Amino acid sequence: MRAVIQRVTRAEVRVGGQSVSRIDAGLLVLVGIGVNDTPASARSLAEKILHLRILNDDDGKMNRSVMDAGGAILCVSQFTLYGDARGSRRPSYTGAAAPEVAQPLYEVLLEDLRALAAPKGIAIESGRFQAMMEVELVNDGPVTILLDTEKSF
Repeated sequence: MRAVIQRVTRAEVRVGGQSVSRIDAGLLVLVGIGVNDTPASARSLAEKILHLRILNDDDGKMNRSVMDAGGAILCVSQFTLYGDARGSRRPSYTGAAAPEVAQPLYEVLLEDLRALAAPKGIAIESGRFQAMMEVELVNDGPVTILLDTEKSF
């Protein structure tokens, strides 16, 4: 699984002009599911997201996780994270899992995030799988982190 994690002051997902989810301060997570991903990949990514120390402490240093600082997470599926444009100008998406494989793994990721975040009261919101979404955000910092469960970068 791949994720682009952005620290935000707010983020919102709209489908067909209607808001389907919204958060205030926290993390926007764009997640791609690869052909080799498993439920264990989802669990690993969920733990990494929740404990990633990219929120500021009292001294203004990125030293706190969303679990430490509070806030919320908006998780949006985005198969284009597996786009490979190394061989041409048109990206190939052969590394992305097919929707019938990706959707259950995306749901596992959301379930894991919710289960792990519940004791701290961290809200987990989501986009709509396979929908054409508009994602609006205010990147705080800006801070953007790339994660890959296969550690390819």
